Amino acid sequence: MILDARETLILAIFVLFLGKYLNKKILFFREYNIPEPVTGGVLASIFFGLIYFYFDLIISFSLDQRDTLLIVFFTTIGLSAKFSTLIRGGKTLFILLILAIIFLFIQNLTGISVANLTNQSSYLGLISGSISLSGGHGTTIAWSESFINDYNIKNALEIGIACATFGLVFGGLIGGPIASYLIKKHNLKPSKENAPLTVGIKYNIDDTVISVDSMLIVLFIISICIGLGTRLHAFLLIYDIQLPMFVTCLFSGIIMTNTIPFIFKGIPWPTSNPSLPLISDLALGLFLAMSLMSLQLWTLVDLALPLVVVLIMQVIFTILFSIFVVFKLLGKSYDSAVIASGYAGLAMGATPTAIANMTAVTKKYGVSHKAFIVVPLVGAFFIDIANAIIINIFISILS
Repeated sequence: MILDARETLILAIFVLFLGKYLNKKILFFREYNIPEPVTGGVLASIFFGLIYFYFDLIISFSLDQRDTLLIVFFTTIGLSAKFSTLIRGGKTLFILLILAIIFLFIQNLTGISVANLTNQSSYLGLISGSISLSGGHGTTIAWSESFINDYNIKNALEIGIACATFGLVFGGLIGGPIASYLIKKHNLKPSKENAPLTVGIKYNIDDTVISVDSMLIVLFIISICIGLGTRLHAFLLIYDIQLPMFVTCLFSGIIMTNTIPFIFKGIPWPTSNPSLPLISDLALGLFLAMSLMSLQLWTLVDLALPLVVVLIMQVIFTILFSIFVVFKLLGKSYDSAVIASGYAGLAMGATPTAIANMTAVTKKYGVSHKAFIVVPLVGAFFIDIANAIIINIFISILS
């Protein structure tokens, strides 16, 4: 059974409202900052899993608009990124990137070690490492054919998808509790900087400058940025440089927000317009709701015991690394706690999961502009390049 685009959107909105309702009613979800799309999306995926088990019926969704929402979201992040903020986050960006690269090695060594201890193929351990966790579903699909054809792992795709699904769910579950623990333990407070609104901030539409005109301006500029990002993506492909579309749109937003307002000083630029975070939160919430409700959790049932063990170990190491390495080396500040929550989502799931974690945390405790610039840049661009190199290193060692 396949739901069309309209039906998928209706269900995603319902799932998002379900998550909001449950988070209001259940103290645990509020206390540990579980993102609303994660709450509703995981529950929905469990429901569809039960339908599969009891009625042997797979419900599929039309997810083209989901990919558009992801592009819109990262474009708004780019439009919120001033170079002054990037410069202030430069050292943090560099440190987090180095730590993320180190953890790619830890993930792969963990997977391979558990595989060897349980008499499984080392390649299976590699699939359950940085390929499926830090890499996510996209990297898993990209590498699966190679493992099937070259290393005789016939169920490489199913194993990788199951691990990526596990990581996506748990990445969204552990980020909020990590941040809450660090913030409360160290009595951390957000900085008082007078910075423009961005995603994850409590905006008050009662005071407001949100209007039809302000929304139209923001949508107009977002559309132009996406157009530039699309053309940048096509241009890079000519030179065999393959970047996800949302990365080039993120860059186009950064470039435009740091040039156009200085060239045309009278233009009503959306960086300080509350319509921008409103659109950003809307796009992110619907994207995550669609992604999580469409997870086929029944693929986890066929996981062998060694794979369950390695995934549990990966969760434990991610939590420990986020708390005792990422948080401490980034300065043990409020920003560091928010980044640690985002990094946990990034290491186990994907960049949108990291953003959802940080959004939930900052809505409760306060803004962290640095986190929303540093984590997406590491997750959306640098880490994919580093992961590809490291995967090749491990394959060459195992071959």
